[in-house]
Amino acid sequence: MRNDSDENRRGAEGERPQPSSPLLPIEARRAGAWCLVALLIAAVLALGVWLCVELSAAVTPVLLALLGSGLLGPLYRRLVAMKLNRSLAAGLTCAVLVVVVGGAGYIVVSALVDTGDQIIASLRNAAQDLSQHFGAAGTSLDDLAAKSKDLVAKFGGTAASGLLAGVSVVGQFLAASVLALLLTFFFLRDADKAVRALRGWAPGTSAPQLERMARRGFQSIEGFMRGTTFIALIDAICITVGLLILQVPGAVGLGALVFVGAYIPYLGAFISGAVAILVALADRGFVIALWALGVVLAVQVLEGHVLQPMIQSRTVQMHPATVMLAITAGASVAGILGMLLSVPLTAAATGVLHELRVHYAADSDSDSDDSGPAASAAAS
Repeated sequence: MRNDSDENRRGAEGERPQPSSPLLPIEARRAGAWCLVALLIAAVLALGVWLCVELSAAVTPVLLALLGSGLLGPLYRRLVAMKLNRSLAAGLTCAVLVVVVGGAGYIVVSALVDTGDQIIASLRNAAQDLSQHFGAAGTSLDDLAAKSKDLVAKFGGTAASGLLAGVSVVGQFLAASVLALLLTFFFLRDADKAVRALRGWAPGTSAPQLERMARRGFQSIEGFMRGTTFIALIDAICITVGLLILQVPGAVGLGALVFVGAYIPYLGAFISGAVAILVALADRGFVIALWALGVVLAVQVLEGHVLQPMIQSRTVQMHPATVMLAITAGASVAGILGMLLSVPLTAAATGVLHELRVHYAADSDSDSDDSGPAASAAAS
């Protein structure tokens, strides 16, 4: 016997509209979602860079203080381990920072001032030699060197009128240096308070993970600063000794230039090495220039195949392409200062991303381990 309720139910099911197929396949929708996420991340990064540029008077001392804390952090911890008061240990560390930075700056500046005339004259002679061997291209270099006095005379009035602006820049630099020194003192002394504050501000149960990320980022900065300083010192000593043996004029100044340029990976070494080779070519001839080229290449091989893997591979692991892109981006945003700060900041970001990857990999492994016994029990 046919039931009316069954017929009504089947009629309602027949009249129910069938779900329509999506306009885009699942792959396209996933790609669109990832593009949206990438655009949001790019917008946040662009906003952060814009704020840093606009607030550079406050951001630059903070970044310099982070670099100083990373460079002398081991000394501070050793002083604290010797039962010194934290404030006293931080003060002694800042005093050492002033002595080290001031002494290194004095040595570099005095070496460049004492030998700057020789280096400039040698570069001009090198331009003249190139003009004899390379025709029009060299002639342009020679003309540029010959007309340098005219350019200086032409723009001398502009430089004189900008003297007040120059004094203002020097004042801003001194104020930023003093502020960076004070911030270094507080960063060293109150590091534990900062960790506790981070734990207090962290939402939910994310405090341990945020602390690990912060520590990993700071360890990357610390490893980069210590490793780069040690590598720069070795490069400068080796190249200075080689140029002194070859009797190249201005060897000490060129070594100082190598030391400063080493804080800009790849690009700084290339520029300082090229200047040393040109000076050797101008004053000592083609053969000595080849020997200088050999010295520079030998030091670069020592750095790339021995020093970098031994010193920085344990704390900073960045591909050379990443380093070059970071230097280019830093130069476009903040010039020379951006080139100096971009690599350690990129190292810190790389360390934080590595810690995130390790964290999510551990979570996925734990999830798979939890699902394994349940799946086997269900199968049995």
